[in-house]
Amino acid sequence: MIFNCAVIDDEFLARQYLKDYIARVPFLNLAGDYDSPLLILEELKEGKLDLLFLDIQMPDISGIDFLKSINPQPYIIFTTAYREFALEGYEHNTVDYLLKPFSFERFLKAVNKVADMASGKVPRPHEKQKTETDYLTIRADRKIYKINYNDIIFIEGQKAYVTFHTREKKITALASMKELEDSLPPSMFARIHKSFIVAVRLIESLEGNLIGISGKKLPVGRNYREKVEAIFRIRK
Repeated sequence: MIFNCAVIDDEFLARQYLKDYIARVPFLNLAGDYDSPLLILEELKEGKLDLLFLDIQMPDISGIDFLKSINPQPYIIFTTAYREFALEGYEHNTVDYLLKPFSFERFLKAVNKVADMASGKVPRPHEKQKTETDYLTIRADRKIYKINYNDIIFIEGQKAYVTFHTREKKITALASMKELEDSLPPSMFARIHKSFIVAVRLIESLEGNLIGISGKKLPVGRNYREKVEAIFRIRK
């Protein structure tokens, strides 16, 4: 199998030595190299890329924040000079983490993981057994926030961003509403609108197409009406 891959790094020299490494591996085909992940959005949308070599620290958007915004995801190998980002990278279903400067042998080990995953020898990262937690981690404002599920009142989608409305504050981050909907415990959270996910236990009322939650009124989308009625056990 041939993997169409892209290199995304704002440093020219980093892109050059990755291009050299890729050229040595028969099952890798370089589709392009870019200084910003925003330049590959169309290719990702059309499913033209199988593997990304993605830097973390970039001017336009961090590699981690970009990764959170794309769905479905190709195989991802992070490349960075910052060791402290390794743990967070693995939390976001990446295949491997290459700490700059890395050797060709270390590079080859990483891409062989991709080949093994594609052949079914080992599971893809998102297929691994998930560990149950009672919180999620979000990167925003150059910080990593730990948000307990019990503190979330509702989540509001705003194009490519979401705002977590918690008991004490609001946190806005680059994230996908669809990914959040899929990852949050369905027993605790429900999507009631394309722009809103709410904490089920805090729902107070349903009046027409408005849900009352923690003193606020949020709209119920037409496609989510049945789910909301099920929460209230409304029978037709």
